[in-house]
Amino acid sequence: MSADVDIFQRRERVKKPGWRKALPWLIGAAVVVAVIGILVWKYSDTGTSLETPLSTVAADDRSQVPKTAKLDPGARRVAREFIKTAVARKNLRAAYPLAGPMIRQDQTLKEWMTGNIAVIPYPVDAVEFAPMKIDYSYPREAQIQVALLPKDGANVKSQLFIATLVKNGQGQWQVNSWVPRSSPMIPSGSENNGGG
Repeated sequence: MSADVDIFQRRERVKKPGWRKALPWLIGAAVVVAVIGILVWKYSDTGTSLETPLSTVAADDRSQVPKTAKLDPGARRVAREFIKTAVARKNLRAAYPLAGPMIRQDQTLKEWMTGNIAVIPYPVDAVEFAPMKIDYSYPREAQIQVALLPKDGANVKSQLFIATLVKNGQGQWQVNSWVPRSSPMIPSGSENNGGG
């Protein structure tokens, strides 16, 4: 036989230290922890948006409410004239400049004079009293409630309206909206609402 080691002879196994057996597992775990750490670091910045903004111009801060002001007597006068003309459907020519852009809806004076306008009518001749309550008043805008209370014996019901007034570019007050303020009727005891 040669001096070479006989492959058939039993040899003692060489024992490796424990840390050498665990070394590949430790390296693998360190790589996984590093990858997770990099991903968390990259995507945890919630303050930065990855989406393209709609505009690069800063938005105006419109959260500031203007200081309230006493209702301008001109606004009250315009509201009264608007009721006497547009709401009553009398002298529509005089009502046209009193109406703001939301009520006019780009109507010409000729179209306005037909009476087919965005103003809910009311028989003002039957009104005995029309008190006004101010909801808010700013230098360029105001909202009032107007109660149209008919005379005794009139064949109409009283009605509460909300009017919004705005100042136009020339500094003139206009009625920009005129809507009734009413609560919907709720039937009692019907089959539809669980009664009966």
